[in-house]
Amino acid sequence: MKKTPAVLVCDARTGSLEIAGLTVVDRLVVTAHLAGCAPITIVTAAPLRLVRSSALGIDTTYVPALAEDAVAAVRQLPDRRATQRPDTAGRLQESHDAVLLIEGSVLVDVRDLENVIAQGGQLASAEGKSLSVRMTVDNPKPVVAGNVATLIVDKISAADAERKLWASLTSAADGLVDRYFNRPLGRPLSKLLVHTPISPNQVSIVSILIGVASAWFFARGDFVTGALVFQLCAIIDCVDGDLARALFKQSRLGKWLDLGGDQIVHFSVFAALGIGVARIDPSVPALALGISAALGVLLCFAVIVRALRQPAAQRGALLNKLLDATANRDFSVLLLALALFGRMDLFLWMAGFGIHLFWIALLVLHGGRAAPALSREAA
Repeated sequence: MKKTPAVLVCDARTGSLEIAGLTVVDRLVVTAHLAGCAPITIVTAAPLRLVRSSALGIDTTYVPALAEDAVAAVRQLPDRRATQRPDTAGRLQESHDAVLLIEGSVLVDVRDLENVIAQGGQLASAEGKSLSVRMTVDNPKPVVAGNVATLIVDKISAADAERKLWASLTSAADGLVDRYFNRPLGRPLSKLLVHTPISPNQVSIVSILIGVASAWFFARGDFVTGALVFQLCAIIDCVDGDLARALFKQSRLGKWLDLGGDQIVHFSVFAALGIGVARIDPSVPALALGISAALGVLLCFAVIVRALRQPAAQRGALLNKLLDATANRDFSVLLLALALFGRMDLFLWMAGFGIHLFWIALLVLHGGRAAPALSREAA
């Protein structure tokens, strides 16, 4: 697939400002790379910190901002249909391809740049302000950006851009509880951890351990404490996704760690609930219900893995929606409510039968179609 050259004419002052742990220019380089741009040339007065770009191995070339001929050549592209960029010896060579030109410091998302490239357009914010992001073609078409796009001219606008970025960091797997409770409660921790070396995968592991700890309380019959610890697990489970998206650290390993961790926690919790309820109320077939629910988790996971071997675009909308639902923990609120009312037996009845209906529905929707390759979507 042919790559689109990109030229970023950066203001060193605003480009060095940080947004959610990364400098503006670092975030811009990674975004351009993910949108399919290469090579990426940065015109700036001084090299800027590119921590994430370097970690991803993105090849960038600096042109001193004092090289006015290079900057002028880029700005004349709509008329000349050519640009000058440095070769390996630092000299300038000519290219006749259309170029993605970004002047100044701006926060955009990958979809914005993909649309500009695909439509040969000029980007404008949702409020209608020009963002100096365009393809070097005659009469570029106006392209309206998403809600994140922001021109950054000072610390105040950088803070506004960061607010928009955090607000955009949601997941298709978010249920109502995740969206309005778990993710907002976990967001302060996410904002703290982006400035530390702690990785999303490490947070995922902590979330799994907390979930398994909640199972220990359930097995002892301390249902309220177990439900509160499980709720904490659900909150932390939102933080790893926040970090992955904010720092461009989505990975296939992270996706499967998140998905597999959910199943470990659910298996442990359902089995432990069976043990705990059996201790308190022998009249309820709690052990059988707990084993049924735990077995359902394993069967559900097998069906999920089978379905995810098929690219998302080839799966039905309802199947994708149900697959997303396997990653949310909206039932944590129901679990807590029933623990407070002393009716964990009701939860066991629902889990012991409901989870089997769920994996059977997944299997029917998948329809037994073969799937050649694992999806590479990030969790």
